[in-house]
Amino acid sequence: MIDFVVLALLTIITASTPLVFAAIGEIVVEKAGVLNLGVEGMMIVGAIGAFAVAVTTGDPTLAILAGAASGLVLAFIFGFLTLYLLSNQVATGLALTLFGIGFSALLGNGFVGQTYGGLPHLDIPILSDLPFVGQLIFGQDVLVYLSVFSALGVTWFLGRTRWGLAVRAVGENHDAAHSIGFSVTLIRMGAVLFGGAMAGLGGAYLSLAHTPLWVENMTAGRGWIALALVVFASWKPWRAFFGAYLFGGITIVQLHAQGFGVDVPSQILSMLPYLATIVVLVLISRDGSRARLNAPACLGRSFHASG
Repeated sequence: MIDFVVLALLTIITASTPLVFAAIGEIVVEKAGVLNLGVEGMMIVGAIGAFAVAVTTGDPTLAILAGAASGLVLAFIFGFLTLYLLSNQVATGLALTLFGIGFSALLGNGFVGQTYGGLPHLDIPILSDLPFVGQLIFGQDVLVYLSVFSALGVTWFLGRTRWGLAVRAVGENHDAAHSIGFSVTLIRMGAVLFGGAMAGLGGAYLSLAHTPLWVENMTAGRGWIALALVVFASWKPWRAFFGAYLFGGITIVQLHAQGFGVDVPSQILSMLPYLATIVVLVLISRDGSRARLNAPACLGRSFHASG
């Protein structure tokens, strides 16, 4: 029984980590006042970028960096179009998601059917051998630990640093932030690039650890779930972290239910994570005033410098 619980918790961690990366990155982007709906596209491009480098070089470090860089490049395109050319943020994000899905399928055509050995686990002597907690806490790969530190780091950054204050300032009132000397466009571009790199890391984890092979459209809507998590978490990183594990747990529950032969059509069980996303958004939307209170005031609004 204990072995089953450990296995279930390990699979929940694996399912939740990509959501943590994508949601934490998007929180920073939206805190800066930018609405990026291209998270799904950035994740899938990060997945193929990381997998291609991993299979080609065999170096997991280079593969992780390639995943982050792939998401960052797509984020730069999004940032340039929306922040400098002032294109519509919603339309641009949707277009980049479609582009990312198609571009990743093109790049991944030669890697279909290939597998990767997975990321090495950072086994710590003695600690990793402890019953129950050993594997869960001290036997994970580097990206799992990085996801935890990213949630803690972003919480500290936004709440305790001058640059975190600047990010929040341009998201709440970009005109006031500009008037006291903050470069709204540069701060927003930095936030967008960070969000893209985090989405790329989420995609990299999918293809290097969660399912260490390449499959077209392997993100399967996780980018959209991450976007919902941002609202669910009221733009707070620590809430997004626990929310990601909640959604990851729902994903694993439906997989185990199918494995135990629960007399429910598998298609309905596969719908559970997305159904939970819809339910959460409906519940949140019932209290629109609270959602507007928590959301950055300038979210989705383009900045036009005067003078």
